[in-house]
Amino acid sequence: MTAAVTMGGPGHHAARMGSAGQLMAVAALALALAAFLSLSIGSTGITLSALPRVIGSLASGHGDAATAREQLVLIDIRLPRLLLGAFVGAALAVAGAMMQGMFRNPLADPGLIGVSSGAALAAVATIALGNSLAAPWTRAFGVYALPVSAFCGGFAATAALVLLVARQGQLATSTLLLAGIALGAFATALTGLIAFASDDRELRDLTLWMLGSLSGASWPKVLAVAPFALIVAFVLPSLTRALNGLLLGEAEAFHLGVDVERVKRLIALTTAAAVGAAVAVAGVVGFVGIVVPHLVRIIAGPDHRVVLPMSALLGAALVLGADVVARMALRPAELPLGVVMAIVGAPIFLHMVVRRGMGGS
Repeated sequence: MTAAVTMGGPGHHAARMGSAGQLMAVAALALALAAFLSLSIGSTGITLSALPRVIGSLASGHGDAATAREQLVLIDIRLPRLLLGAFVGAALAVAGAMMQGMFRNPLADPGLIGVSSGAALAAVATIALGNSLAAPWTRAFGVYALPVSAFCGGFAATAALVLLVARQGQLATSTLLLAGIALGAFATALTGLIAFASDDRELRDLTLWMLGSLSGASWPKVLAVAPFALIVAFVLPSLTRALNGLLLGEAEAFHLGVDVERVKRLIALTTAAAVGAAVAVAGVVGFVGIVVPHLVRIIAGPDHRVVLPMSALLGAALVLGADVVARMALRPAELPLGVVMAIVGAPIFLHMVVRRGMGGS
């Protein structure tokens, strides 16, 4: 383990690990509470108390119309929405934590490598051109044309950025950052151009998608993102030591045995997979990738053995909580998830920035 993590004696190290375990438990409890609320609260009035009846009906194969309605709401609508919300929050928060670790900048977020803007461009193009130039694509993929387009656009933007920046097998972090900003601005300009040329119906559809929502959650979407969740969960443990080393600088990380260039590529591709899948199923949801890992670093310190899993737990809890607010604030209408996240996330982030600027811990 890197020197940044192993400073202090055994007693100090044990105390920090014990404190980290307590913080992780609190984050897990927050996620459990958010999941309970997500399953229990809705405009239909059906609560989690109906779950035993639904399970009994599924086991026996018999049930009345009321139980069938409860099953539809709890199992076919709310449960997939809960799982997708947890994935979206965890994916965005973990991607933000990796970006902040790689760039050694607490203000970094996944959008810096162009994945969000690339996904948005592809999705907007699919919505606006679905009946003309993109008609073969929409006919081939049907209802999945939009999420597939968003994922492919995000991943393609990140891959293009890596290929563009790579020089003699190396990725210069500063160049990656600047090129990512430029690529994101270019994709945003093209998105605006397509939106300007769209009719009223297309403009409404793409505006709603850009604001983010979990209202289209379904079991097929859960199954579609499951492989990406498994990939991210498999890769993350191998990145903790490398990210801790990068906190000291790339040269120091190299001397500690970290293959810096390989790690930077792996972080970029893992971020593209996580954020691309999240944007594909929920649209553009801001602030999770920057607020959650930033808050975790303030609370728990810089050790990525704690930052990554705790970011995943709190990111999932935050998105699930925001989704409950989104579907209950103006029921039976539903607020866009991105709007709720901006209302919640912007003041929190502003408070953290101002407090740290004034010397607060």
